[in-house]
Amino acid sequence: MHYFRSFPTSVRVCLIFLLVLALCCVLGPWLIRFDPHRPDWNFLSAAPSFLSGHWFGTDAIGRDILARTLAGGRLSLTIGVLSSILALALGVSIGAIAGYAGGWVERVIVRLLDVMSALPFLLIVILLLSLFGRSMFLLLAAIGAYVWIDLARVMRSEAARLREAPFVLASIAAGARFDQVLRWHLLPNLMPIAWVYLGLILPQAILVESFLGFLGLSVDEPSASWGSLLYEGAQEMDSAPWSLIFPAVFLVATLASFQFLGDGLRDWLDVRKDDSR
Repeated sequence: MHYFRSFPTSVRVCLIFLLVLALCCVLGPWLIRFDPHRPDWNFLSAAPSFLSGHWFGTDAIGRDILARTLAGGRLSLTIGVLSSILALALGVSIGAIAGYAGGWVERVIVRLLDVMSALPFLLIVILLLSLFGRSMFLLLAAIGAYVWIDLARVMRSEAARLREAPFVLASIAAGARFDQVLRWHLLPNLMPIAWVYLGLILPQAILVESFLGFLGLSVDEPSASWGSLLYEGAQEMDSAPWSLIFPAVFLVATLASFQFLGDGLRDWLDVRKDDSR
């Protein structure tokens, strides 16, 4: 609560909005009386109406757009959070090892990051999903492996700065091992920065998943993410434009909120660093 009060107003607004959105996506499909996967044959491509109960309208086969948007948001947010946690674990651990080890270890890891950055990673992900089929595990691994590279660069740079810090040198002089210095000193000091960058890689992960969903490479039917709903809405743009508009609004609002949140947290962390010097 103390940290929440110290955040800038924009950060607090974004956090509250994302929390409310997440609660709506998690609880909404159970509270709405319409099943997101069951058609209502009496309302095919029905326009949004409070009288019919379909507040966001229905698609071409009568499925409620509100229920599908919230269910799709639950899936997109889940995939985004899980893949971002995977990217966080990879980026922090590899970046910390490279920055603290220095020497040839750091040079090798930096070159590997350069090579991976140069690869057309999205094309590789699309190829893997096309060859091995749509799998939740493969999807999480692919998105997590795509978004962790920039985080690893930041963690390497920060760990390289910290390895010359007095408390690290004192720990080494006292006989602390490599893994002990990482656990006791580097990781606790890297995690605040890592949590800030989590707010930046999370929207990137959601955007990649939505892009794959738009291409039909995300989850299998009848489940649908926001990307899948955008693809379906684009097919029905002439007869039911609301089936595209509402999922797009939710996706854009979520990505923008995460972006503002990440930027605000980064500025807040910079101010705290300046104050502590």
